[in-house]
Amino acid sequence: MTKQEAVQRIEKLRKVINHHRYLYHVLDREEMSEAALDSLKHELHSLEQTYPDLITADSPTQRVGGKALDSFKKVTHARRMLSIEDVFTREEFDHWYEDVCKRSGKKTLDVFVMPKVDGLALSIVYENGVLKTAATRGDGTVGEDVTLNIKTIESVPLSIVFPSIHRRGPLTPPRVEVRGEVYFPTKAFDALNASLKKKGEKTFANPRNAAAGTLRQLDPSITASRPLAFMAWGLFVDGETFPQEEAFALLKEIGFRSVPFSALCKDPDEVEKRWHDVLKRRDRLPFWIDGFVARVNDQTVFDELGVIGKTPRGLVAWKYPAEESTTIIRDIVWYVGRTGALTPVAVVDPTQLAGTTVKHASLHNIDEIERLDVRVGDTVILYKAGDIIPKVKEVVKDLRPAHTKQTKPPTRCPICGSSVARRDGEVALYCANKNCFAQDQERILHVARAFGIDGIGPQHIGAFLQAKVIREAPDLFALKPDDLEGLEGFGDILAKKLVDQIQSHKRIQLSHFLIGLGIRHVGNETAEDLADKFQTIDGVMDATVEVLLSVKDVGEVVAKSIVEFFADKHHRALVGEFQKNGVSIQKPASRKTEGPFAGKTFVVTGTLATMSREEAETAVRRAGGDPASSVSKKTGFVLVGESPGSKAQKAKDLGVRILSEEEFIRMLKAS
Repeated sequence: MTKQEAVQRIEKLRKVINHHRYLYHVLDREEMSEAALDSLKHELHSLEQTYPDLITADSPTQRVGGKALDSFKKVTHARRMLSIEDVFTREEFDHWYEDVCKRSGKKTLDVFVMPKVDGLALSIVYENGVLKTAATRGDGTVGEDVTLNIKTIESVPLSIVFPSIHRRGPLTPPRVEVRGEVYFPTKAFDALNASLKKKGEKTFANPRNAAAGTLRQLDPSITASRPLAFMAWGLFVDGETFPQEEAFALLKEIGFRSVPFSALCKDPDEVEKRWHDVLKRRDRLPFWIDGFVARVNDQTVFDELGVIGKTPRGLVAWKYPAEESTTIIRDIVWYVGRTGALTPVAVVDPTQLAGTTVKHASLHNIDEIERLDVRVGDTVILYKAGDIIPKVKEVVKDLRPAHTKQTKPPTRCPICGSSVARRDGEVALYCANKNCFAQDQERILHVARAFGIDGIGPQHIGAFLQAKVIREAPDLFALKPDDLEGLEGFGDILAKKLVDQIQSHKRIQLSHFLIGLGIRHVGNETAEDLADKFQTIDGVMDATVEVLLSVKDVGEVVAKSIVEFFADKHHRALVGEFQKNGVSIQKPASRKTEGPFAGKTFVVTGTLATMSREEAETAVRRAGGDPASSVSKKTGFVLVGESPGSKAQKAKDLGVRILSEEEFIRMLKAS
């Protein structure tokens, strides 16, 4: 990016960020998620670091929050409430750590870390041990006086006495300032929203907004009716200097709840380990966090490091993987799937999202492109739920470059050049050529995945098709090492290893085989139910619509799709080719009617170490249980793996039995 381009980009970023920061910090409204706004701020900060002469005093990177509301009296902070610079990767954190070590003239520095509670920053002043004022951050210099409301929060002591272990003895200093975060506990937040919804009133978007809205009530009785909480992280005593670790200990001694999982770390490796440890607990915490604050522990060194604008050099917020982020679309390409459907995918500038580097994002279909008005060159908000492919949520149109062109659907297949068209009643565009190379490649790759052959990727399939060593999926199982001789990248060892892996996967469960065939409308659960009903592939192939309708959860659309699939001579011949080449389709084991899982619904959440989610659900079915996608009071068990979602917490709240993977495996063996 040239300097002139940077000037234009910076100007647009500042305008958008200022607008959304005003909505969020002053009006308590959220039109863009905090994660997406953080991403824009990070981009602006990076550009300003590249071109320091473009930094201005009114840049969003040089300010803290919004203006104080006129409905409250103003309080001038004795010391400014500063902001925190964000980092998103270990590399960025290391850069910060190396910089503070270099500036302080030390090889290493102890760092105090704590989870970054997603609440509203607050300054509470005690005079002679009695709560005098409480004020919001405001613009960092002047905040809002919310003293009466703060007095309604049980976790804020109305008076304090310093412990005898302090060198002053029991004497409490004349003036003490405590800083921390007002937040809405998750359970209380859910209960509040449920109550508001029942009354037909507007609900809050997140706990942070709920805390801000509650704290800014002019009537303290409304604040008192909502169970806000406070956690302390800062202690300032005139004329005194404490290491941050000691300050935390003192905060506990004088009656404040401090941020849990905080600790002193000796080096970046220790910081990263604790960062990951807390991330694993994140969904189970009774409050929201959005990152990890790391602070130079030595207060003297911290002060000497100074401030850049309104950001201290001595601390940084290492953000957790965001579920939303912003980036720029550089191209829109169309991929052809195994059914011939064309899927638009945005090629974007690499960005961090939910812990991974994202370079592509789904655009669903042409209708979605037109609805969002997505164009090449646009700045967009990406979102990601779980491990699914990132999607484009929104276009930030205020950042749109001039002369962008509206995205038009293709009229020809990008692979084979055949015409494309929509089918009746469908949104997707389809390539008219059934022998399109891309479709062949995707169909064979789909089969390889259904058989669990992990060593084969799209590049392998493409090479095999181009060399004409295979034509269709069953040909994989007839491959010999000699067939791969001469193919680029395939030496004797790799060729034998790949063929051996394919041969070791010739036995397949009937349900998985049905998935591999790619029958329209037949997913994992339907395939399991078909296998249980018919036991053999011949039974499924010969079933009539009437018979199929007797299968659990199979409706007319699915039944007709199955009958039409096997009415095609090519598909029936394909099954024969699999069997001719040694594929053995296994009958499903009969479901158990007794045991711990029999008749119970079962939910899986998180990543399992020894099996996939599909394998766990198959095991549950074999044990007589019924996999489900959501947790309720009627759920029998919830199997929890690494990094579970909200389902684990919901199970805990409802009293549903939670199983670790080890417990699950033991119960399976015993059943």
